Amino acid sequence: MQKIRQHPILILLIINIVIGLFTFRNYGLSWDEPLFYDYANALPYAYSPQEWFSGNFNLENAYGTSGTDHANRGPAYIILAHPVVSAVESLGLDNASAWHLVNFLTFQLGVYLLYRLAKRWMSSSAALASAALFAWQPLLWGHAFFNPKDPPFLVFFIGAVCFGFEMIDALEKDPKGMWKPLVSTLLAAFFLGIATSIRVLGPLAGVFVGIYAFSKLKMPALIKHLAMYAALAILFTFIAWPYLWTNPLQRFIEAFGFMSDNPTQLKVLFNGQLYSADELPRRYLPFLLGLTLTESALLLFVIGMFVAFWNQIKKNSSLIITSYSLLLFWFLIPFAYVILRKPPMYDGYRHFLFMLPPIFIFAGFAFEKIFELIKPRWAIGALTFILFAPAIYNLIQLHPYEYTYYNSFAGGTSGAFRAYETDYWLTCYKDAVEQFNLQTLRQAQSELFIKREPYIAAYYAKDNITIRDYRAEFGKIQSGDYVLVNTRANEDIKTFKDAPVVLQIRRGNAVFCEIKKIP
Repeated sequence: MQKIRQHPILILLIINIVIGLFTFRNYGLSWDEPLFYDYANALPYAYSPQEWFSGNFNLENAYGTSGTDHANRGPAYIILAHPVVSAVESLGLDNASAWHLVNFLTFQLGVYLLYRLAKRWMSSSAALASAALFAWQPLLWGHAFFNPKDPPFLVFFIGAVCFGFEMIDALEKDPKGMWKPLVSTLLAAFFLGIATSIRVLGPLAGVFVGIYAFSKLKMPALIKHLAMYAALAILFTFIAWPYLWTNPLQRFIEAFGFMSDNPTQLKVLFNGQLYSADELPRRYLPFLLGLTLTESALLLFVIGMFVAFWNQIKKNSSLIITSYSLLLFWFLIPFAYVILRKPPMYDGYRHFLFMLPPIFIFAGFAFEKIFELIKPRWAIGALTFILFAPAIYNLIQLHPYEYTYYNSFAGGTSGAFRAYETDYWLTCYKDAVEQFNLQTLRQAQSELFIKREPYIAAYYAKDNITIRDYRAEFGKIQSGDYVLVNTRANEDIKTFKDAPVVLQIRRGNAVFCEIKKIP
């Protein structure tokens, strides 16, 4: 009990983990998962001394069946997570559920790191509220289970900033010390290296740490320690990214260029219109940020910024100016990049989830002001409940499709349907196929044609259901067969529009996918 009082974040983490343990099996495989996990299964080949000295070692074997798609995607997270997933599977869980549990637990590390970072500037109670608001955003809660790419990058990016700042603080307090500065440097470099391996934008966290270092350290110590920090981060990146092994600099530049262009032919539904991913208007990101975060998060973010910078003006502290400004730049740099550069965007803004932590840390300043101004505990409790109510209600109401959340500005998820993408990663296939399994339980055999990504549906189908690829086998569809189609980019409207619907997966008025029977 004493430990919980000293570290209130434990309360939040325990609540989250208990809920996650009861619900992680409810989430379906997402579009990107199966091939990415196949990549994870192949990667141990790259780290096997037996294969190195076999005489026929070929690094291409470490990329799995989707090597052309995933080789240049940094695999650091799945390298770290794969042994844990294998251990969880040994307890009797299927592969998808094991990954979903481990992904979610990794996200809890990010919740803790955000709390730890926020505590630099505010009280434990305000930092706890900030972390809870972050953790309970429906968008992030959903992605935490079935997205093994973007939330892990978010987690390690937060860690790189958090431990990087702590490294500089340790060096400032004890510039001649040995163990504490060394340990903090190793930790900071590890998180930066892993973040860089996951996404090539990882070094941005190192830039923030470098700027912070310039504000606090004298030049001789600065150059020495930053050089060691950078060298260790590069080493961790290299070890955790086999793709770099044959030609590190050239391949990193290639990966950076590829990820910057992010080429894709996908269509994106935005404001009721279909756009190519590379032709979206500049308002795409600002609008989605305003529509997919809870109303209270947006309000507290704005208030918190005013509170933070007003406090810095009163204190006239150059250190506070530097640290607060770095927080703001953490958000503004990727935001400005998207607005000005207009890179291809799809799947909402999942590739830029790492820009969100400053929103919630600034919200923490608003919480701190609330706790300072309002004295009665019942009033603080009532107001806090009101601020968290939109997140909690939608976490319950949308489960397990929390990531399809839109706030009241869009009319909720129901109001966003046909105007914006909802279940763009096709996680509804799990519920659709499992319900179809029950409907066809007594049938000898059923043919189910899948409009996109049939391998997801195949994972959940019983033996009496034959999964077919709609696009490859369209000519084989006969009367009495079934078609599973998703509503991403309004695919359902274009596919056997007049065929009777036998099964729908939906929340409110928002339909995520449906099964039609061919007349």
